[in-house]
Order: sequence, then C-alpha cells, then structure tokens
Amino acid sequence: MLAGANVRERWPSLLATFLAVVVGAGLVGATLIVDESARPEVAPRLSGTAALAVPPQAATNRSVDPNDSVPWSPAEADDIARRLSAVPGVAAAVPDRSFYAQAFPDGRPAGNPDDDEAGHGWSSLRLGPYRLVGGAEPVGPGDVAVDRALGVGVGDELSVHLATGPERFRVTGTVDGPGLYFSDAAAARRAPGVAAIGILTEPGVAAADVAGGARAAMPVPGSAGQGTVLTGAQRGQVEPGWLSHQRFLGTQMITAMAVLALFTTVFVVASTMALAIAGRRRELGLLRTIGATPAQIRRTVVGEALLIGLFGGVVGAALGVGLAPLLREVLDRMGAAAPGLVLRVSWWPLLVAVGTGLLVAAVGGWAASRSAARVRPVEALLDATSQRRPMTTGRRVGGSAALAAGLLLAGGAAIVRSDARMGMALGAAMALITAAALLAPVLIGPSVRALTAPWARYSRSAAPVLVRGEVLAAARRTAATAAPVIAAVGIAALLSGVVETMAVAYPAEQTRRLAGETLIDVDGTPGLDDAVLAEVGTPPGTRAPLVTQAFVLGAGGPSDSTVVDAVGTLDGGQVRPGEVVLSEPMAAELGARAGDTVPVRFVDGATEPLRVIAVQPVDPTRGEFAIARTTVRAHDPSALGDAIFVPDGFAPAGVPPGAVLRDAQSYALADYETDARLSEGLVTLLIVISVGYSGLAVANGVAMSAHGRRRDVAVLRSAGATRAQLLRIALAEAGVVVLVGVGLGLLVTVLPLTGVAAGLSEATGTDVALQLDPDTLAAAGVGCLAMALLATAVVTVKTSI
Repeated sequence: MLAGANVRERWPSLLATFLAVVVGAGLVGATLIVDESARPEVAPRLSGTAALAVPPQAATNRSVDPNDSVPWSPAEADDIARRLSAVPGVAAAVPDRSFYAQAFPDGRPAGNPDDDEAGHGWSSLRLGPYRLVGGAEPVGPGDVAVDRALGVGVGDELSVHLATGPERFRVTGTVDGPGLYFSDAAAARRAPGVAAIGILTEPGVAAADVAGGARAAMPVPGSAGQGTVLTGAQRGQVEPGWLSHQRFLGTQMITAMAVLALFTTVFVVASTMALAIAGRRRELGLLRTIGATPAQIRRTVVGEALLIGLFGGVVGAALGVGLAPLLREVLDRMGAAAPGLVLRVSWWPLLVAVGTGLLVAAVGGWAASRSAARVRPVEALLDATSQRRPMTTGRRVGGSAALAAGLLLAGGAAIVRSDARMGMALGAAMALITAAALLAPVLIGPSVRALTAPWARYSRSAAPVLVRGEVLAAARRTAATAAPVIAAVGIAALLSGVVETMAVAYPAEQTRRLAGETLIDVDGTPGLDDAVLAEVGTPPGTRAPLVTQAFVLGAGGPSDSTVVDAVGTLDGGQVRPGEVVLSEPMAAELGARAGDTVPVRFVDGATEPLRVIAVQPVDPTRGEFAIARTTVRAHDPSALGDAIFVPDGFAPAGVPPGAVLRDAQSYALADYETDARLSEGLVTLLIVISVGYSGLAVANGVAMSAHGRRRDVAVLRSAGATRAQLLRIALAEAGVVVLVGVGLGLLVTVLPLTGVAAGLSEATGTDVALQLDPDTLAAAGVGCLAMALLATAVVTVKTSI
C-alpha cells in the first residue's frame, strides 16, 4: 500500500525508471519472439514425411559447416531403406540426396547464390508438397525437371552448372516448388552419400504409429548404418549447411542484444532510482526520525521498484510484440535472418519479458535501497546533505580500482605479444570508461573550469559564472548527468573504433599476403566448379583449394568421429593421394603424429586410411587438414572451390560466367565484406541500445536537477529574471555538462584504441593507425545533448511558471 502511494505521488521522478524497464523488457521480449520464430522448422521439401532417419552426429566439430552428420554409404542407405520399408504402415523409405546444381538460363546464375544443395533426385519430390505440374519426370542422364517459376518451358534446353562444370540438360518437366530434380541414378552419382531417409506412411497411418517400428528397424548402435529416427519438429534438424550458418549468425546477434539490454537496464534502473532517492533524503530522514527502521526503508524502496517493474514489464511485453517485426527486418538486411522468417508470438516470451521487468527493477531497487537505508534521522533537518560529499567512499574506492586496472591493462597491452594485446586493450577501455563514470564528481570540477574559462573571459554577462557555480556546487548531481554521457560516448567510440580499425587491418593483411597474385572469385554462385579451373589452367604457383568435410574416426566408429574441413591441394609435391598434412593444432586435437595412419570417412560414406606425412605450423593457404585435390573429388563429386589463386604473370584474360577476376586488394575487401557488414550491423545495434539508455539516464538527471532548483528559480524570478534568461542558463548548464561527458568519454578510449591498432598492426604485419568513426561519435554526442536540452527545457519552463 505504502509503495503504491509513493509511486503515485512521485511518478515524475520515477518516470525514467519506468521507461527503462519498459524498453528493457521490450527488447528482451522482441529478441525472444524472433529467436523462437527462427528456430529450425521442417524444410518445406521434407514436410510430407512422417519421420526422417538420419546418420549419427560426429562427437567433435572442427568444421565451419555446422552440419556434422556422418553420411551413410550407398550400401548402408539402401539397407536401411529396405528395413524401414518393411515396417508396417510405411509406404516407402526414400533416400534423400542433395548436391550443387544451379541453372544459368540466360548465361547468368539464377537462384540463391549461397545454396549449394539445390539439386535433388526425382524421388525426393515425394517427400514434400511439390508436384509435377507439366511434362514428365527426368529419366535419362541428360534430363532435368525445374521450378516453373524459372520461366523455362518443357522441351527447352537449359545450362546447368554442376561441381564438374556446366552441362546442357533437356527440361522434361516443371514442378511447383524450388530446386532442380534429376533422375535418381544421376543424383546417386552426384551425391553417393546419404544424410537423410524420408519415411512416408500409407493412407490413414499416423506418424506416431510407425515411429516406434522405424526406430526398432534401425541398425543397433555401434554397427554399420547406425542412426536416429526424427519425428515431428525434430525433423527441422535436417537443413542445408548455409541455412544453419545464417541461423547461427542471427542467434549470436540476438543473444548479444538481449544480454546488453538486460545489463544496461539494470544499470539505468539503479542509477535513476539512486538519483530519485538522493532527492528524498529529507523525507527519508523524517521517516527515520519518527521510528522507521533501515529494513522498513529498504522494503519500501524495493516495493516501489517491484511495482514499477510489474507495470513496466507488462507494457514492455506489448512493446516487444511491436518491436519484433522491426528486429526481423534489421536482421534480414544484415543477412542474418533465415529466408522467409515468419514471426510467431507465443505466451512464454511475453512472460519472460514481464519477469525481466520485475528482475531488473528488483536488482536496481535493491541497490538504491542500500543508500536509502543509510540515511540518518538528523538529515531531516538538512537541505543539502547529499551535496556536501561529492563522492561516497564506495564510489571512490570502486573508481580508483577501475582506474588502476585500466592503467595496468593499458600498460600491459604495450608490452605483451600481439595475440593478447587486443584483449588487454579492450579490457583497459572498459575499465577506464567505468573509472571515468565513477570518478566523475572529482573530474567534473577541473573539466568545467577549463571549458567555461574562455566563455567567462570573453563574455560580458554573468551567465558563465552562474553556470560554473551551479555545476560546481552540485558535483554529485552533475556527475549523475555526466556519467551516462561518458559511458555512451566511450562505448560508441570503443565499439565503432574497433570495427573501423579491423576493417582497415584485416583486408590490408590479406592484400599483403596475396600480393603478386590474381584471384578468380565467385560471382553469384556458392563456389567455383572444375570448368573454371580448366579454363584458367594450372601454371606454376597456382592454388585452387577444394574443400570437403571429412570425418576422422575414433575408436567408437562414426559417432566417435571428429569432423574437419579437408582442403584438397593441387601441389602434388606437398601431398599425394593417400596422404595428409596436419597443422600442429589439428594434430594435437586428433592425437596424431607424423607417420601415423588415421581412418577418414568421407561424405560418400567411404572410409580411407590416410598416412600423416607431416605436422606443420598453421598456414592459412594450406589448411589444417591438407589432402590431394584428386582425393577430394573422388569422394565428393559435388565439392566446390572458394577461389583460385594465379600468379600475376599467368592471369587469364577472362573467366566463365559465375566467376570474376579480382586483384589482391579488391579480393581482400570483397572477402571481408560479409564480416564487415555483420560487425557493423551488430555494433550499430549495440550502440543504439547503449546510447538510447544513456540518453534516458541523461534526460532523467538533468530533469531532476532542474526540478531540484525550483526554489532557486523562484528566487531569481522574484528578483526580476525573465523566463527566457532562466531557460538560457539552464540549457547552458546542461550543455556544459554533456560536453564535459563527451570529452571524458573520448579521452578514456583513445589510449586503449591505440593499443588495439598496435596489436592489429603487429598481428597483421601492416601499418594500422587508430580509426574512429566521426558519424557514430557525432550521433552519440548529439543524441545525449538533444535529450538533455529537451528535458531541461521542459522542466525549466514548467517550474518557472
């Protein structure tokens, strides 16, 4: 009851706390809605199955491809399909084969440039809702059925690029769904291994009726052909690797946003409530005078916080529903959302959003209640006790500790090796930002004097003296406004500076490493086929890595394997068929040494022993698991190359469609473009969140400062000051405080960012200078300034009436 009455009476001073809770709960709710909607669903082309039989997963994944199922061999797949077909109620068990196939209808690639699994066997059409809508099924090796949306008619010839190069196919039919469908025999040649078998039931038979029998029909664990039967939503685990990677990127970004929103909300709620408590010290002292105990004061403050958290969480949950489509759009533009993502709102993200509001309010209220409980009864008689001590002992100790840690980390970053320098520099930046925010009460004085000295020297009015006197007389109140600005500008400078510096360093490193080479890169395709290499040729010094997944078997068979990216090389002098060269980290991971033989299962399901001929230091141009290119092609007929590296003197005059010529610099920039886009997008989101929260705290601080001066305003009004004069002084004071915060925020990040640049320079072997993003810094500073001036103007006008 008392908490509710207090909230009703003091809602203006608690409005910022309420808004912070609303925004925090809304962001958490929106991220959960998008994350739940982005979870793997059953692929449309497999949605007609009652269940899917899949091979075992590898025990350890050292591959960039998140798909770690160990494919069955053709013989194993056929045996499992026969077993499953014999289960009562099962109409058919269809091995599903997917491989690279891309149509070039007008001499240019069509379809998704990331999709390297658009080709399928004709039988796979039965596993989904798609059907033949024109013509006939493909039968011969030169036949294909295509999506009618491609605009190619039955009987037409179509150029289709496969991993071995382009071929001409006769379109025998059209279907009402995406993909290119070949005869089952042709698909088996392109993708011998099988990663899924679709189970179709007889009419009237439910999936649950055959699931048990299907599981019983599978080979027992430890035997050849072991696997698992997936039903219901579990079937969503079977999806293309490129789609899994895209979903992974989105999840990482959503998680980062939710974590930052949660911690920032706690910080803002605690600071805004602490500022509100500071303005109620006389009231709290009066309560102590009439007998209230510290425990009762704490319960009252926490009760107020929980009430705000409850209402803020409910409003925030509704806000999250509205923010979710915007977040989905942002992720889609960044290329981190699954194609065709449809939002679904369920009850649990909304409950979590409400719970988040209660949690952050409780934590922030508990922190503020500790200060409230320390108010002494005698403070009921004092008007400005809270301003007599610029800093509490705890704040001084915490700020000094953060400053010491920041200086130690900054000093360490100057002497440690390059691979540890960046981490120490970033740690130093965060520590120094924290120190500047905590020590703001003692930093404000010298900074304000330095900033207002020129103004006071050349101004004929008393305004600069009044502004400086007011700011210095209320150091703690001023620091409450400056600290969020320091944090906002510091974080913006740190994050944007790191991204900008990396965007210069890494392409420069790759440009240096690739100097003297011309590169053939992909252009609208997921990779380069063998025909591109054949046209370019293989002059001395040419590198054409061909990557496939390989499963190094352990003692327990396929389920005890380690999946790696095996890189096929053209250099026969380095590695020959039947051999492998390991990097030192990979050898340690596999427990292998030079001279050992490791059993390797490839994507076609075949197992081949490879002899380790050398263990060498990490070399990005070779890969960590290097084998002969012919070995890759023998086991993976659908493998694609990422790029071809040709010495400048042997550069071709032109390349086939689906490929493009680049020099070292343009290739490096294009190669880093995806990382840069994702990094910049994530950093922009994080900066918007941090600056938005900081702006809210700034507005709350200046509004409460202006509200606390209402008696001074009344005196000045009675002495003849006009409302315009009072408004100009108040705006000048707010502007000075924000500018001081901007300066301190920049100052504490310059040294650590210089360390980041030095670390990147040493790591990449290039000259890297400190990079800052003026637009981001200007946006952060102007945003804080605008919110401060707006809040000051509103409160000053209201109190001067």
